[in-house]
Amino acid sequence: MELRAAAERAMTENLLPGPLVSTKWLAENLGERDLRILDCTTVQATSPEGGYVFEPGLKEWRAGHIPGAVFCDVLNELRDPDNPLPLMMPKPDAFARAMEALGVGEGTRVILYDRGANVWAARVWWSLRVFGFDNAAILDGGWRKWTGENRTVSTEASPRREARFQPRFRRRLLASKDEVLESVKNGGAALVHSLSREEFKGEVTRMPRPGRISSSVNIPAAALLDPVTNTYLPLSDIKARFERAGVFSAPRIITYCGGGVAACGNALALTLIGREDVAVYDGSLAEWTADPDAPMETG
Repeated sequence: MELRAAAERAMTENLLPGPLVSTKWLAENLGERDLRILDCTTVQATSPEGGYVFEPGLKEWRAGHIPGAVFCDVLNELRDPDNPLPLMMPKPDAFARAMEALGVGEGTRVILYDRGANVWAARVWWSLRVFGFDNAAILDGGWRKWTGENRTVSTEASPRREARFQPRFRRRLLASKDEVLESVKNGGAALVHSLSREEFKGEVTRMPRPGRISSSVNIPAAALLDPVTNTYLPLSDIKARFERAGVFSAPRIITYCGGGVAACGNALALTLIGREDVAVYDGSLAEWTADPDAPMETG
């Protein structure tokens, strides 16, 4: 009865079917007036010093995108410019203005995708949740699956849509450095490192100090996707990976990565398997490793 009631509510309120939608679903619903499609592509490029930097994927969007999709500049429009850390959540009013410029607001349904492992799309999805907007979903498989199925691609600009976004900040969906430190010292939350095993062990690093936050476990967000289709693994497989890591023994789960992006991929995965007690450490290792006294482990 509960499932039936939820389905009837979704139909009445025009809600999305869940945190994920298939390429088939999107193809069947393209052109719906209340649908907003955001291309959240962010690309990795080589810096002049020989390292790497992230850049907005506007050029890629212009070369081709899902029909009706608008470009979402995660790096420049969805960060707090007053915070020295690279990608902290913007202030509520600034986030609302950015969403309204993209046509996102009350009465809209939002589909998000990118050209990689959908972690940038997940970052926007989680940001929407943080600010009280739940009628959003990730395109399962993203751009790779869409184009792999030879679905329609457009190079045309999308029409501007009017929208009114009312932010409702959910503080508990974000974890602070102090909360993470308290968890390291006294427990209370399972800490999930969302980058590669090599970064978890400190064999490679992009941060001032190598390794992981002490007491954390490693579940790479990218490993939760099928390498061929780029879609999420079966929910039973995702749940088993978190169970084996002992994540569910704590009353709260905090995901983190380098700058709060891959962490959102894991937060999405945990939401898919029904966990509500999840937060993203927004500062992640960018903040943690800058403090020489913040406890870390390697090996």
